[in-house]
Parts: sequence; structure tokens; C-alpha cells
Amino acid sequence: MSSQNASINITHFIIGGFDTLSRPTAVGVAILITYLLAVLANMINIMLIISDKRLHKPMYLLICNLAVVDIMYTSSCNPTMIGVLLAGVNTVSYVECLIQMCVFALGTLMESFVLAFMALDRFIAIIYPFQYHSYLTNTRVLILTFIVWFVAWCFVFYMPATVVPLPHCSSRLRYTFCDFPAVLRTTCVDPEKYFDEAAIIMFFILFFTFVFICLSYCGILLYVKLLSNNEKKKMGSTLVSHLICVIVHYCPAFVRIIFTRFGVVLTLEERQGLVIGAVLGPCLVNPFVYCLRTKEIKQKLFKIFKKFNTSE
Repeated sequence: MSSQNASINITHFIIGGFDTLSRPTAVGVAILITYLLAVLANMINIMLIISDKRLHKPMYLLICNLAVVDIMYTSSCNPTMIGVLLAGVNTVSYVECLIQMCVFALGTLMESFVLAFMALDRFIAIIYPFQYHSYLTNTRVLILTFIVWFVAWCFVFYMPATVVPLPHCSSRLRYTFCDFPAVLRTTCVDPEKYFDEAAIIMFFILFFTFVFICLSYCGILLYVKLLSNNEKKKMGSTLVSHLICVIVHYCPAFVRIIFTRFGVVLTLEERQGLVIGAVLGPCLVNPFVYCLRTKEIKQKLFKIFKKFNTSE
């Protein structure tokens, strides 16, 4: 029987990634709380930056862009997982599934691109402090941000272009939401070729952005050696926030996407945990890191709380 004759007409998918979970409600509540905290923290960062004209600078525009990416990234899959775990809604329409797959992939790519862009910002700010505002203006940052989003969308279009023409033999997703591997496994074809193609694309993007970030840090460290101890501490504090975000994003990404393509075998539960952690971790950590470690944002937040307390 040919794969085409064995295919079925798909109108919706059934999410089966949580079928073996022993305590779905507890996991659902944990994901819900983490998701709400991540969205709230990122929205606060965005509102603080938009509302204060003194923060309309390249670095804060990049932080604002990262917050937008984090909200989109975490919202691409968490509502679906929360619906399955807490409301028992384990079906998603075909079109909604493809949209979720694309938005999730876009979030993954944009996290890498934005972190690389922020590394460039820190490199210019530290190496060329007097020329910084002439090199990176708000207009140039906005143009480069638009280009980065456009490039990310171009990569993402590979996924629906691959999946849509393929016949489907199953409507049941093995994983917890609609990502590319989950949807591809419902088709009637051998997915390994497509997995390898996607892995090459992701390896290229992750490797390129990670190496770019590492080279930026190497350049900064070589420059910092020439500074005094007080200046070194000041420079170090400006890099810690970015370094934390880089670690939280790239560690699970390398394990989940690249290492598994080179023979590291993960159980279904381990993969699910890595995917959920790879989404929730950066989206929750990033806003708190930049809110607590960026002096201007922290000062504005304290002023708001102080004003609120005095008004009471």
C-alpha cells in the first residue's frame, strides 16, 4: 500500500505527549504559574521602557525586543499545554497547529538572533564608548531589528513548506504541542531526512550566533585587560546579565536540537522536559535579569513602588 493511499484527511490533531504523566494537574499548575510570571515580567519591562523617554536608547530597545520575543515564544506553546493539563482540551485544529509550529520556531530563532544582536551592542558600547551613539542609533537598531525578524521568518517558512504537501497517516501527536518534529511524525513518510535538514539549519543558526557571541566576549575580555580594577568590575556587571541569558537559552537548545542528532538518546519524557524548560527558562529569567541588573529600569521600578506606597 502506498503512503498516499494510506493517508487520511487531517482536520485536527490530538496531543498525546502528556498521556503517561502521573500528576498532570500539578504539572499544569506549575506551567501556568511560570507562564503568567514570564508574561507579566516581560510586559512590565516593555511598559517601563516605552513609558520613559530617557530609556529610548539602543540597549533598551533591544531589551524591549527581547521581551516581545519572550512573550511570543512562551505563548506559542504554553496555553496549549495548560489547556491539555488543566482543562482536558487535547485537540488542536490543523491550521492552528501549523501556526503554533511556525510561531514556536520563530521564537527559537529570534532568541538566538536577539542575543547575538545584544552581544554586538555590548561590544560596541565597551570597545568604542565615545562612538557608540554614532554607530548604534535608534533608527539603525530598529532597521536591523526588522531585518533580523525578516531573516528569521525566511527560515521558518521551511517548516510549513515541508509539512503541508506531505500526506498524514495519523492525527495523534507524540509530543506536548505542535512543534516541527511532532507534526512531521504524523506524516506517512520517513521523517529522518527532514529531521536532518532541520537540524542542519538549526545547527547553522545556533552555531553562528553562539560563535558570534563568544567572539564578542573574547574581544571585550582582551580590551578589559587594559582597564583598571574598578573599570573591570563595572564592565563585568554589564556583561553578567547578557551572559546569564545566553547560558539559559543555549544550554537546553544545544542538548535538545544538536546533541540528539549525534547519537545522544533521550527518552520521550526527557525530551518533553527539555523542550518545556527551553521555553519557560529563558522567558522567565530574561525579564528578571534585566529588570534587577539594569540600573535605570530598577530605579524606575523603585520609583513606581515608592509612589504607589506614598499614595496609599
